[in-house]
Amino acid sequence: MQPESAASAILIRTGRILLVRRRNPPARDMYAFPGGRAEPGETPEQNALREFYEETGIQAHSPRHFAFYDLRSEGVDQNFHLNVFLVEADEDADAVAADDAADAGWYSPREIRNLPVPESVMECVLRIEREILR
Repeated sequence: MQPESAASAILIRTGRILLVRRRNPPARDMYAFPGGRAEPGETPEQNALREFYEETGIQAHSPRHFAFYDLRSEGVDQNFHLNVFLVEADEDADAVAADDAADAGWYSPREIRNLPVPESVMECVLRIEREILR
């Protein structure tokens, strides 16, 4: 089975990370970085920025590649190649949950440790703590 392309975006403000609670599988009811499947012809960067906007209402920019994951859903015949990007956005832009996001909020790495998150999200958060928020 050919993997599907997907991308997500990480926005950090004052030591807090924007997460959405997923409305649909995979990772339903878990907190994750805004993101989703690529549309035909999209680059990973375009995919990340589009999904970020659709799920938060924030127009992000300046994507920088941060991580790559080969994700396989257990019990489901799905395989995703997920590119994760760090993005920037206007400091005044407010996040509003939309599209596949049931909720959106800003969380510290400590708070994220107590949320249901996919393993890939936790790996990125730990790396952000080590490399960016030190």
